[in-house]
Order: sequence, then C-alpha cells, then structure tokens
Amino acid sequence: MDKTLPDLAAAVAGIEDGMTVMIGGFGGSGAPIELIHALIDRFLATGSPRNLTVVNNNAGNGHVGLAALIEQGMVAKLICSFPRSADPRVFTELYLAGKIELELVPQGTLAERIRAGGAGIPAFYTPTSFGTDLAKGKPVEEFEGRPYVQERWLKADYALVKADKGDKLGNLTYRMAARNFGPLMCMAARTAIVQVGELVEPGAIDPETVITPGIFVQGVVEVANPAQEEALNRANAVYPEVAE
Repeated sequence: MDKTLPDLAAAVAGIEDGMTVMIGGFGGSGAPIELIHALIDRFLATGSPRNLTVVNNNAGNGHVGLAALIEQGMVAKLICSFPRSADPRVFTELYLAGKIELELVPQGTLAERIRAGGAGIPAFYTPTSFGTDLAKGKPVEEFEGRPYVQERWLKADYALVKADKGDKLGNLTYRMAARNFGPLMCMAARTAIVQVGELVEPGAIDPETVITPGIFVQGVVEVANPAQEEALNRANAVYPEVAE
C-alpha cells in the first residue's frame, strides 16, 4: 500500500512512446515542473518517450516545464484550451511549422471531458461550441429546444500532478488554485504520479481535508520547495540548461 517512489526518475520511468499524458496546472499554478523536467532528462538520456499526446490547460510558457517538453520534440499532439498564453513561442513556432498537432477544447468542456473519463461516462452533451468550427463533425441533439454538441470523454495512460501534501497511501491535499485539474486527472488516468511538497505518514492528514483519495493515485514522490513556472520565466530560465 506504500506508494512512495524513491526519486523523480523512478516516478516517470513507466511513460512510453505514444502514450497520452495529462499534466496538471492552470498556467504555472499547480504545474508539476520537477516531474516534467525528469521526463525530459529521461528523453535526453534514452531517446524515449516521444510522440506523446499531452492534455493540459495551456501550451506552456517560456522554456521550462511543458514548453520545454514541447521544445525537445517529445509531444506530437496537444489537447488544450489556451495555446496562446503569456509566452507560448515554443508551441507557436512548432505549430506554424506543422510539427505539432493541436486539439482546441473550451475550458469547461476540457474539465468535463476529463471528469467524464474518470467517472466512466463515454459521452455527454454541452451547448458550448455549437455553431463554431470546434463543433464540426460532432453529433448535435436538441434538448428543450436548444442544440447541444456531443463531446467524448478524455482518458490517459499517465497523469503528472502537483499536490501540496500527500501521505504514503496517496491521499492528497492541494494549495488553493494549484488544485485546478489535478483531482480530475488523477481519476481519468490509468496511472497517476504526484509530486508532493510534503510527504507524511498515513493518518497525518485529516480525512475531512483529503481532496484526492489514495485510490486514484499510483505513486507519490516528495519534492520539497518545488519550482514555480512564473518565477523561472522571470529569471529567463531554460531547461535543460544550455552550457556556456
């Protein structure tokens, strides 16, 4: 029952070529920077994984975190809501060059598709996107006189998530807005790997405050004082660091 992982390298060791990976975060809030960078380290050392499909709210900023993952050419397709964020130059350049595929999803629809994947609901209807290019080719039904677009669930092989505190059984709490997509992604992924700022013994977290129960988590790794994407970008950080 102990789901503790020894280090970040072990945490991402099971991600293989062509997998679908959900990555938590709303911009930099809740982004698991260390897990993403560990995945890049593995790629640089072994050449794998590549051709990933990544599900995230954004397309990354600067040259760290998700943007760095994309910059290394590891991502074949991105499913997201906001590809145009503060500094999305990496994604934009690759997309315009035809080197990465984009599936654009309205934010509420994205959250519900992930939730549906975790709840075992293969499809649902929403009025969002009706009459737009995003609804082309999708079934439309009318309910109470209003047209609704059918959307399909989203599931993943892996989820990489950041939590504030976790115990060795995988029970998690989050810090304010850093919670965002994390709980949903843990439910929708076959394997959820979580970096926690503080790892505690079972029973140290009040059950009433648990947001993600351990049943939805397969591995936890402690990362004290995790990096914040915005702080890294203000410092003009690049990952991996370029040798002078």
